[in-house]
Amino acid sequence: MTRIVIVSNRVGPLTDTGRAGGLAVALVDVLRERGGLWFGWSGEVSEDGTYSPLRLYEDGNVSTATIDVAQADYDEFYAGYSNRALWPTLHYRLDLTDFDRRLEEGYRRVNERFASRLVPLLRPDDIVWVHDYHFFFLGETLRAAGVENPIGFFLHIPFPVPEVLTALPNHKDIVKAMLAYDLVGFQTSQHLSGFERYLLEEVDGERLEDGSIAAMDRRVVADAFPIGIDGEAFSTFHETTEGRENFTLMRSELETRKQIVGVDRIDYSKGLPERFEAFERLLELYPEHKGEVSLLQIAPPSRSEVRAYTQIQRLLEGLSGRINGRFSDLDWTPIHFITRSFPRRALAGIYRASAVGLVTPLRDGMNLVAKEYIAAQDPEDPGVLVLSRFAGAAEEMREALIVNPYSIDELAEALRRAIQMPLEERKERWTALNAKVMTNTASNWSRRFLDRLVEIHTPAEADG
Repeated sequence: MTRIVIVSNRVGPLTDTGRAGGLAVALVDVLRERGGLWFGWSGEVSEDGTYSPLRLYEDGNVSTATIDVAQADYDEFYAGYSNRALWPTLHYRLDLTDFDRRLEEGYRRVNERFASRLVPLLRPDDIVWVHDYHFFFLGETLRAAGVENPIGFFLHIPFPVPEVLTALPNHKDIVKAMLAYDLVGFQTSQHLSGFERYLLEEVDGERLEDGSIAAMDRRVVADAFPIGIDGEAFSTFHETTEGRENFTLMRSELETRKQIVGVDRIDYSKGLPERFEAFERLLELYPEHKGEVSLLQIAPPSRSEVRAYTQIQRLLEGLSGRINGRFSDLDWTPIHFITRSFPRRALAGIYRASAVGLVTPLRDGMNLVAKEYIAAQDPEDPGVLVLSRFAGAAEEMREALIVNPYSIDELAEALRRAIQMPLEERKERWTALNAKVMTNTASNWSRRFLDRLVEIHTPAEADG
């Protein structure tokens, strides 16, 4: 059977996937189904860096191969260009983008080194699937090395409109490199549209009869493949030991009160300050909710070496302290701000105990928390999902309360509506949302992408 080779910055665990993120679980499932190799960074920084010995691990028909990076690689490739240039630009935060040529050169260097380490591991009939913004140039480098295998690329975060992307000094190089892939996948039709607009408007591309686009002496097929979760499995997590413990703890603490829950990494794209301010506005406008509704925000830190992330954490700590100082009572605290992570089974119990799921990023690729919250609900007494219109999930999950996260008043009104929503309406909305979560699963997502990649791959055209 044809082997799947997955390339991503971090390689997830092949065992104990109950603690892994939804994407890692999806990729492990497809690897086990078809057999394959997962290649990426070990998570270690060493003197040998990308020249380090391969760290190999095998489990049945699935194996992982990882390499280290050097400190300069980490500083320039990961903390640098990936997270100080690409991440903010693709999330529409040009005010935070660092246009540093040295970082760009480090990014290109690491892409080339990863490609050179991957080539000897490839077999003639492998299907290569590259993931996310860390590896825009990997496919182009593989093609230059003579790799003729089907190579697909999936971007998990937003792809912006040309008016934003062109702020990157090397935007044309990035898009040209993406055209070395046979198939480029995006989370939503809006992200796809941004990519296609760039090709058609910025570099005079041409849409061909088969739907592909020819541009810059290459041809590519691009489409939207919204990612899902394993809804059936997640819907049972509240029954596990961790799920039951957290559900019972939440319900005993809350008693008759209602809880709003948010689960996000600390990141300026997640809209967390706006969320805190909207909850404060809810208490200002509707004082009857004082003592009756609380906000639990779980937000583990990330990328602490990037200054913008430490600044957002300090801002959130200040906001939660001020709001709690203003509204707290002896037996009630408005905001519980927890900066550590929880395993997915524990989160299922927390979601189920929460009357409102608050998912309000300022910009997001998909946001699987929205889908996990729905999957965890009690069908007889489901909670309400409040969802940002700028989350990729909003394109599918129209039955949620869709909000503009930049409007504090609109968000506060949506919270009030969610808290007061009658059971019949809650059930109706949840039933429609849950059907989508159970249908568009992670497994279906990966099959759709890989089947399409095999279908359209033609080696004579792949390298332009």
